[in-house]
Amino acid sequence: MIDFLIGVDGGGSGTRLRLARADGSEIADGAAGPSGLMHGIAHAWAAVEAAAQTAFRAAGLDVPARNTIAIGLGLAGVHNKQWAAEFVAANPGYAQVALESDGHTTVLGAHDGAAGAIIALGTGSVGEIKLSDGRHVEVGGWGFPAGDEASGAWMGLRAINHVQQVLDGRVAANAFASAVADACGGERNAIQNWLAQATQTQYAQLARLVLQHGDSNDTARAILHAAGREVELMANALDASATLPIALCGGLATPLRPYLPPALLPRLVTPRGDSAAGALRLIQQRLQHS
Repeated sequence: MIDFLIGVDGGGSGTRLRLARADGSEIADGAAGPSGLMHGIAHAWAAVEAAAQTAFRAAGLDVPARNTIAIGLGLAGVHNKQWAAEFVAANPGYAQVALESDGHTTVLGAHDGAAGAIIALGTGSVGEIKLSDGRHVEVGGWGFPAGDEASGAWMGLRAINHVQQVLDGRVAANAFASAVADACGGERNAIQNWLAQATQTQYAQLARLVLQHGDSNDTARAILHAAGREVELMANALDASATLPIALCGGLATPLRPYLPPALLPRLVTPRGDSAAGALRLIQQRLQHS
């Protein structure tokens, strides 16, 4: 018998989890480190399990047997079908597992399961729309460094490129470049070492410096405006008719808003729920049809 439902939003920077009773009433949240599949299947499950333990403790409950829990997950990296299959196969004993991309669960959460679009802006980026006929269509989400336009990692990559130009003397030194350089080791050899080991998450951590210097530095501001244009391109690709609501989601949604093209702003709505709520809806739907 299923006593609890879990909804998981797992990305490259962290895991957010929502715990509910079998009737759908939400009782606690949990969090842990990254559970995007690019970090490895075992690592992803370990982060999910850690977040679940946190949520049960927050609810004042002992962690029950896994076979009393059904879990829905929206994870980064699901587009790699082999990773997705390996993740489901590694289920440590949950009664049922429903796995989709984090874009899929984000659109379910943002519009309470109704038709609409989302553009999720965090460590990575993706756009997804649920059409009136129930189909899901995705835009972007190709992954870093080739895609994920307007994401934190995308901005961080451009920031460190600016540092390289400054250190070479190709462009003038400035406070923005100095701040980014300091975050990556300070001097050329240390920065080379940082580049050799940097993950998508570490690139994304540089986005806060881009935002901090957006008002004072032309290069930082140009990166932010370029990100805004990329958001508009995703919006137009998702819904060329501009008839369905679009919710901006993720940690960069609010700070990027001042840099969005003005024509996009009337199309935007506040998300009703997050990706973890969408993952709860996902597992509820799966149980109803099983």
